[in-house]
Order: sequence, then structure tokens, then C-alpha cells
Amino acid sequence: MLRSINRSSSRSAGIGAVVFRVRRRPPGSPPSGQRAALRLDAALITLRRHYSSSPGDSAYDSTLENLRVGSHTRVIFQGFTGKQATANARESLAWGTRIVGGVTPGREGEHLGLPVLPSVRKAVETLKPDATGIYVAAPYAAAAIEEAIAAEVPLLVAVAEHIPLHDMLRIHAILKTQSRSRLVGANSPGLISAVGKCRIGFQPLPCFEPGRIGIIARSGTLSYETAASTLRAGLGQSMCIGIGGDILPGTSLREGLQVLAEDADTEGIALIGEIGGEAELEAADWIREYRSRTLNPKPIAALIGGIHAVAGRIMGHSGAFALPGEPSALDKVKALEAAGAVIVNHPSRFGPVLKSILGNSAPGTGPSGATAASQHRGMHTAAARRPMLTRQASSHLNPRTQGRSVHLTQSTAFDMLRQRGIPIVENAGSRPGKLLAVTVNRSTKSPCVVASPTDDVSEAKRFDFACGTTGAQDIPVADIAQHLRIGAGAAESLGRVISRLAALFVEKEAFLLETRIVTGADGTAVGVAAAPRFGFDDAAFRSGRRQADVQALRDMSAEDPAEVGVEGDGIVYIKLPEGNIGTLVNGAGLAMNTVDALADAGGHAANFLDTGGKATSETVKRSFEVILTDPRVKCIFVNIFGGLTRGDMIARGVVMAFRDLQMSVPVVVRIRGTNEEEGQKIVAESGLSLFAYDDFDEAAAKAIELANGEP
Repeated sequence: MLRSINRSSSRSAGIGAVVFRVRRRPPGSPPSGQRAALRLDAALITLRRHYSSSPGDSAYDSTLENLRVGSHTRVIFQGFTGKQATANARESLAWGTRIVGGVTPGREGEHLGLPVLPSVRKAVETLKPDATGIYVAAPYAAAAIEEAIAAEVPLLVAVAEHIPLHDMLRIHAILKTQSRSRLVGANSPGLISAVGKCRIGFQPLPCFEPGRIGIIARSGTLSYETAASTLRAGLGQSMCIGIGGDILPGTSLREGLQVLAEDADTEGIALIGEIGGEAELEAADWIREYRSRTLNPKPIAALIGGIHAVAGRIMGHSGAFALPGEPSALDKVKALEAAGAVIVNHPSRFGPVLKSILGNSAPGTGPSGATAASQHRGMHTAAARRPMLTRQASSHLNPRTQGRSVHLTQSTAFDMLRQRGIPIVENAGSRPGKLLAVTVNRSTKSPCVVASPTDDVSEAKRFDFACGTTGAQDIPVADIAQHLRIGAGAAESLGRVISRLAALFVEKEAFLLETRIVTGADGTAVGVAAAPRFGFDDAAFRSGRRQADVQALRDMSAEDPAEVGVEGDGIVYIKLPEGNIGTLVNGAGLAMNTVDALADAGGHAANFLDTGGKATSETVKRSFEVILTDPRVKCIFVNIFGGLTRGDMIARGVVMAFRDLQMSVPVVVRIRGTNEEEGQKIVAESGLSLFAYDDFDEAAAKAIELANGEP
């Protein structure tokens, strides 16, 4: 079976090997996933900066059925008395979620008429929860997750973003050693059972009603619009699992598919993926196997965000970027389509397409507007083999990468290597470079070495290694040397280079150290010969207040001033190579999809802009300001789905910004979701050069017309 990168020293996905027969539990009964399991070692829980690998994750696999939440699920909140948790708990209680109390360290008493306990362990003993919603800020979220694992809570839902990557590596190492706790997240909107009236997260409740469609998604905003689409189509939802946009989520798309396929309330499935990692290819493998062994398989429709993402950029979500050898968004589309999924190019189309399939009528080619080079729609049968994939190019770190990266100049990066005793080859001449990188294996949730005997990543293999209290361990240097075609005379030198790069990766909390190496003229030494591309996790500094020395090395003079200028406002703004339509969107997944869907309609976005899931009038105004710094922009397309953000509030922000900035550029506003009618009315009655729509195709067509100067 083809992969976008060959795997070595990593576990087989075993996608079709285990099918979990998930059955609904009677209210109050413990989950069957709490079978005999290893109890977490308390010493492991106190570990704060190191992690270790385990030989397999079959123990953690057995926790998958813990995702089956419903009316029986007893829920606690960590950070219960905080502002966000309090507001969310009130909504969820009113909706019917069985919240039984919560945890605030050092406090006991009552909150919202429910018990407050000082620790998760005490809450487990007293309240017997099936799940915990972890509403704890990123600096403390890793410790809160570990506390819940130690207390053996069956299901953990972590909503915080900006949890440092190396903290998540440590958490995954812990999860692999036990069979009691299942993690959803981090950076997750949560999961919700519309049938069972159980919400653990912050999904917009007006979008959810009991029904037939299961949703599994990396993007929160795209999952909300998908839910609204199924609601408008009269289908409703059974369950929605938001795995989150983190680099290393605790639950994968494949695992979510398994649960939904076995769920009696689910008749059709919507899958939402995006760039970064191989989760969608693993999901495609599962779909192919599922369709081959099932007499009447449930229909699966899919969308992939990031078709037009800029290579080497982090597109809003911390995990929305490609590492060496990972597939492109189009690779994922092709794999899912070949496996038998129906591909759509906009979340509003999930409802009509799935309704058509469930009504036993072929969906045809779907709504017009997609090009052959984009996402294809229609019913497809399982293919015998996956099409050859076009592996991601090897230039993975753009000099202006933002979000998770601290950019180093070439001279600074070489200085860092010299300080580590890693030899630099100044004049490599015609000697061919070999790819050598230290990064993460998203499939196995482990650090790894990526090696290719040439610059071509199609020849790359991954080699996982472990980390403990003494740093990187068990690096298979001999296997790496053999794959790189490095002779015995240079193997010892290669081992030193790899071990020192791995030590740098761990100690400075990198997510990618990519180099090109050559052997010396006499073939007995190895050195770095080309400009290194280094990415360091800025969440380690932002959330953990660690790695200040690395943060100080960031060279903002090499970055776009407009992009850097809005970082402090929580806005992710990335200029695209060409385009004349400025985009303003709330949510990274929706922002990626807006760029893609505009291209399908014949337009060209000038930028990616994510205001964040909680856009305000102030962030809308600031977003307009930065978009207008680009002279190419002839029209601005505002695409808002009101989930956490209310449509009327965004509309007021748009009107205020248009007036305050005395804008001459026309603005097309599409508002759906919470308070959409109020928002559309505010825009329509403003008397300004604003155009309000609720249909994406109509809004996109108008934006393209205005950008091209058509009447």
C-alpha cells in the first residue's frame, strides 16, 4: 500500500485490523473501556520536560469506545469556576448535558448549584465522572491533562490551543502506557451528541439537533457550518467529534470514523480534514477497507481545506502545515476519492449531498464551480489501489513562517550548529546533498529522524526515537546510515551529527530541524552543507515561558511587516502570491476553505486571514486595516459563520470599520449561523457600499465581479 513517505521503525496503522463494536451503555454505568489496565505510575505523571516511547499503542486503542457520549455521560469541568467554563456549563446544563460538578484547585464548595472539588482525584472518587472538559489555559493545560489521566477519567476533552508541542509529546507517551483514558484535543471544539444531548466543548447549540449525520473534523468552524448544512437539509446530527487543530491530536480522523461507523444513530458521515500530517490518508485506508467488508456501508462525504495554502506556511491551526514527506491537500483529496468518499468543496454542500445519497439518488456532479484540478464531487466506488501521491516539496520552512516558528537567519542557524559541535561544510562543490531532519511523526506521536539519500523526499523514511530524562535515546543510527547510503567510514560521524541534532530538537523544543548533509572529500566525515531550515515552537515561550533565548533570535526584519503587525491582535494574516480579493474569515479551517472555494468559482484570494474563533468588532476593524495595506485588493470578501461569534456583532463591526476607515473598496459580506438574519439586515440597511448574502456561491460571484471591475 502506497504511502507519501515510507515508514521505518514505526508501528503499522493496522487500520482494518480492529473494529470496535460500540454499544450504548445504560445511564450511570461505567464504560466498558475501563477494563483491566496498567495504572499510571505517579512518578511518570510528575515528569514535566521529558517523555518516553512505548513499543505499541494497543492499550490506548482500547479506550476508543470512551468517545461514545450520551445522556448517560457524567461530566465534570476542570477550571469549573473560571469565566469560560461557567458560561459553557450554564449553556450545556440548560441543553441537557449531565454535568455533575467540577474541579478548581484548592477550592471546595458549590458553583452553579453543583459541587466544586479541589482535585480531579477527589472528583473521581466523589462524582464518578465518565468525562472531563478541561477549560484550563494553555500554560496549565498539560498538567491538567496529566492529572486527569492519573485519576483515570475515561474521556478527556482539552479545548486550549497553544499547548507546547513537547508537552503534547510527553502526554502521548503517557497515554500509550495506559488503557483507561482517551484524549480529544488539544485545540479542540470538543464533541457533542445531539441525540444524547451531551456537549463537552463549545459548539454553537443552535446548529445541532438530533438526527442522522455524524461529523468528524479537524476544524471547528467548518464543523459548525457542516452541522448547520445538515440541519437545513432536514438531516440533523447524531454526533460531532472535533479532533482539533493541534499538531498531535489525541484522537485521529480514522478513530472518529470507526466510532461513527459503528454508531446505530449515524446513517451518514461528514469528514473534514486539512493540510498537515497523514491522518486523511489513514482515514482513506480505513474507508477502503470498511467499504470492502461491509454489505451496506454508510455514505461518507469529505472536504479537505488548504488546496491553495502557501507551502511552508502555518495556516492558522498549529498543525496546518506540512513536514518533510507529508502529502499535500490534493493528495488527500485523491486518496479519499479513490477510497469511495464523495468529495465536496464547501461545508454548505454536505447537507444536500448526503441527503441525496441517503435518499438513494445519485448526487451527480454536485454544485457547479469546481475545476478538474480542484476537489471532485460525486459517488465513487472503492479503488483497488491508491493513486501515486505527489509528495510535499522539501522546502518546508518559508522564511516568513509564523504561528509555531521562530525564524533564524542562515548565519544564526549555522552558529547554533557550530555551538553544538556539528561540522559545517563550507564548499560542498558538486557533492549531492542528503536530506536529514529531526521532527515529529504525527502517526506514531513520537519524535523521529527523516532521512533521504537524495534531495527527493519520495525516497525519505522516518526513524522514530525515544526521549527520556537524559534526552534523545535509541536512535537507530545504523539503519539511518544504510538508508542514506553512507559507508562504514562515515557512520560514526553521522551518529554524532544525528545525536546532536536530536539533542537540540529536545532541549530547545523544535518542531523541525531540516538540513542537507554531505560526506567529506575522503568519505569519512559528515557535515551540514546547505542552509538549515529550523522551526522552534513559540508556544513553549508563549504558554510555558520557556526558550526565551530562542525567542530572542527571531529576526522580524525577514518577515512581512503587515503579517507581523497583527500578531498581537490574535489575527493570522498571510499574503498569497497572487490575487485581488481580500478575505476576512473567522476560523482557520473556514479561512483555508474560503480561499479554495473562491478559486473554484474563478476568483483569486490575495490573502488568508483568520480573525480567530471569537472575532470581535475590534478585530474586524484591525483586519480591514491590514487587508487594505495590500494595493492588489479590489474587493474584500467577509465570510463569517456565527458559532461563538454572533452574526449581528460581526455586522456591526463591518459597518463601523467601513465608516471609520472611510473605505472605498467594496465589501461583500456573507454571514451564516448565530443571529445571521440580524447581521444580514444590519449590512443591508447600512446605506454603505456593502453587499449582504447568505449563500456562498452568490457572495463569491459578487466578490469576483467587483474585484474584476465588472458592473
